[in-house]
Amino acid sequence: MTIKKALMLSFILLWHISLNAQKITHSFALSDSSFMLDGKPFQMISGEIHYPRVPREAWRARMKMAKAMGLNTIGTYVFWNLHEPQKGKFDFSGNNNVAEFVKIAKEEGLWVILRPSPYVCAEWEFGGYPYWLQNEKGLIVRSKEEKYLKEYETYIKQIGKQLAPLQVNHGGNILMVQIENEYGSYGNDKEYLAINQRLFKEAGFDGLLYTCDPTDAIADGHLPGLLPAINGIDNPVKVKKLISENHSGKGPFYIAEWYPAWFDWWGTVHHTVPAENYTARLEGALSAGISINMYMFHGGTTRGFMNGANYDDKHPYEPQISSYDYDAPLDEAGNATKKFMLFRQVIAKHLPAGQILPPVPAAKPTIPIDNIQLKESAGILDILPKPVLNKTPLTFEDLKQDYGFVLYHTTITGGKTGVLKLNELRDYAVIMINGKNVGVLDRRHKQDSIKLTLPAGRVKLDILVENLGRVNFGPYLLKNKKGITESVKFNGVEVYNWAMYSLPFNRVGNIVYSNKKAIHTPIVRKGEFNLSKVADSYLNMESWGKGVVWVNGHNLGRYWSVGPQHTLYLPAEWLKKGKNDIVVFEMLSSEVNRLNGSKTPILNKLQ
Repeated sequence: MTIKKALMLSFILLWHISLNAQKITHSFALSDSSFMLDGKPFQMISGEIHYPRVPREAWRARMKMAKAMGLNTIGTYVFWNLHEPQKGKFDFSGNNNVAEFVKIAKEEGLWVILRPSPYVCAEWEFGGYPYWLQNEKGLIVRSKEEKYLKEYETYIKQIGKQLAPLQVNHGGNILMVQIENEYGSYGNDKEYLAINQRLFKEAGFDGLLYTCDPTDAIADGHLPGLLPAINGIDNPVKVKKLISENHSGKGPFYIAEWYPAWFDWWGTVHHTVPAENYTARLEGALSAGISINMYMFHGGTTRGFMNGANYDDKHPYEPQISSYDYDAPLDEAGNATKKFMLFRQVIAKHLPAGQILPPVPAAKPTIPIDNIQLKESAGILDILPKPVLNKTPLTFEDLKQDYGFVLYHTTITGGKTGVLKLNELRDYAVIMINGKNVGVLDRRHKQDSIKLTLPAGRVKLDILVENLGRVNFGPYLLKNKKGITESVKFNGVEVYNWAMYSLPFNRVGNIVYSNKKAIHTPIVRKGEFNLSKVADSYLNMESWGKGVVWVNGHNLGRYWSVGPQHTLYLPAEWLKKGKNDIVVFEMLSSEVNRLNGSKTPILNKLQ
């Protein structure tokens, strides 16, 4: 062997040794009373941030805010329906790059609690499940049913490829990984939970696994041998009692979801909780050595069509709003609130010796945007794609459509008055006769029928149906199809021969605008506005009816005049100096054609 070869081999060997030394740098374990990081007690002071609810360009800024409040850890769910939107087609790009989110947290000095679950709840469409699971005949989510477990395994192994190498025992910053999610509120099958554990391990999650449940569900939802975290209480005595009772008399003691606020749904008041109500409770938990994860530290925005809904036999259908501000310590735009500052004061008293909190970054600037005019337009009936024909109405799932809208079209004999009934409408419908709006039906109010007087002759009947968000919690996870899910009847006689037009609005750059006047019909409007400088803004939709807004191709979410939300947060990261494009799909008020951007949000105003 030549000296040159020997030196090269020595270099390669040293490089491998160095690489391995860099990878295995930390240990994370459980003692009887605390978490142990590198053999020393570690108190997690964590806050939840969901990567899809924050523009990727702003992830790092949010992490810096977390550090400034005193957090040492970030919690996040992983969302199956984002990463496998269609069966077998995975997406970890752009805002879905969860591995990059975790790596940025590490760069900013933050540990991560990972919650791939795969059911997440989270006020998220279908609780995180992809819509297409409902097309697998016989598949039952959250069960040992064979088809579900097969799809679950495929998904979790893809997540493992992305994130298992980032666990703390592999040199990364993921401390713990949660299996399932509040399962005790849904079932009590320990065999199913054990299958979850096995699938996670086979996917490469070989560090600490845990479960989390509210107080009355912890016995059903935890798996013996795993840490049972608790949600929704912070009394130190009760927390320690419940966890130790389900963990062989031991800790550590972890509140996996500590709620300093709450979420909103359409047509109800904006939920707020005074910070002063929670400072003493935060102090009590931290003083008792309990680790916590604030849900939420920063909510952000549920953009696109990804909001979920609550519904059960005792409560009406309640679709959640686009703003996920949550009255959290960090507001929707990422600015510190009074709650942030008061919590920071509490946390500062519990820092390790010698540690000082960084300064709080200044609030981000905001700008008004005056008189945005939308001069181009297209009526919804003028931009329909090729239809699918069927004798009876088809659901979104039948059409292999995930979100957005479906327009149902047929013709019926007129010259009479009667009741049009949509059996099992999900969720909101605009009824049109000969191309004009004549009424709406709203699942929230259990409306499925409307009295119509039809003109003489053959009458065009169009029904535009919106998926307002699949149920994300409870038994109706299994009954979550969208559209007209059963039948349409007029005066008790079933209506047949439907043409169905899919309008997912997953992109709006291909719409052709004719500017043909569209009155009393859903309409798409397009405009532009020019900016000399870029900053956050809030699009004020108070004069509009109901719809969706896109700016520079980004779906900002839904607006609805019922409130409480009347503005859509427009992040600076998605704006540019000079010309910016805006598209609005308006369902109810076809005559409105201008709006403004304001410096402050409106999240607390009911119609």
